[in-house]
Amino acid sequence: MAEPLRVGFAGTPEFARAALAAIVDAGHVVPLVLTQPDRPAGRGMKLQASPVKQEALARGLPVLQPRGLRLDGRFAEEAAAVQTALTQARLDVLVVAAYGLILPQWALTCATHGALNIHASLLPRWRGAAPIQRAIEAGDAETGITLMQMDAGLDTGPMLLARALPISNTDTAASLHDRLASLGAALVVEGLPLWVSGHLPAKPQPTEGVSYASKIDKAEAAIDWRLPAVQIERRVRAFDPFPGASFELDGQAVKLWRAQVADAGAGTVADAAAPGTCLRPEPDRLLVACGDGVLELLEVQRTGGRRVAMADFLRGQAVAAGTRLGSTRAA
Repeated sequence: MAEPLRVGFAGTPEFARAALAAIVDAGHVVPLVLTQPDRPAGRGMKLQASPVKQEALARGLPVLQPRGLRLDGRFAEEAAAVQTALTQARLDVLVVAAYGLILPQWALTCATHGALNIHASLLPRWRGAAPIQRAIEAGDAETGITLMQMDAGLDTGPMLLARALPISNTDTAASLHDRLASLGAALVVEGLPLWVSGHLPAKPQPTEGVSYASKIDKAEAAIDWRLPAVQIERRVRAFDPFPGASFELDGQAVKLWRAQVADAGAGTVADAAAPGTCLRPEPDRLLVACGDGVLELLEVQRTGGRRVAMADFLRGQAVAAGTRLGSTRAA
């Protein structure tokens, strides 16, 4: 390969871990890694290092975990320390992937060739925090990775490279995330030497087709049975693993992890049924009337339990036809 580059890295979750590992494996020097502070996690709520921090420490890379990067903000002292460290690192380029903190202008220009972002969508579609989930929820046929030059806007910078990836009708946020993480890692390794050598032109994003992927809110987990069955099914996949679509049965929360839209014949049965009504044409199946169409529930999980097939769930709890499932939002 060409001369190794000095690459700073800023990222936090598993998506970013893959990119960091690929950059190091490609032979580049990573003098500094930025990641979010350790957070409480698990049943014991013990402090847990981010996936990027775990990867960095395993490879002996220096790590900083500032709580903020504004030099005039609440964590100005930490931000100043990061600014000094980045300056001393003499970076060729700074790579950012799902970091979680807004980078101020000084951070965007700390490296000789600026800052590049690995974004999990085909920009300008799905700028923002949750592009993977929103693409599934919207029923998009494809998504992808865009390697972009960062500017002060929200995912508005010029595009350098992009690769498309099809979304299957069984993809969850988890499965699509893993494929995109691998694609992003490969694309940044491909793009870095081209960008630094001046062989990768930056193209402005189109002004048409812009959409925003707002952060996933836990409140979105509650299934609104008044929605079309096809939309609920997409949300089930989009919210797996977080926050997990859920409904109420006999006053208890139940997570719905897998579902499918029932065939057209079931729709005639549901015409007179209120949304959220269980139809149950067979002992080991559970069909639910929706605002448009019928949804068959395939895999569920009680609070504190494990994921089980619907047939196994029904063997442990009878659900009579006509039962109304909760979590329908008030009109």
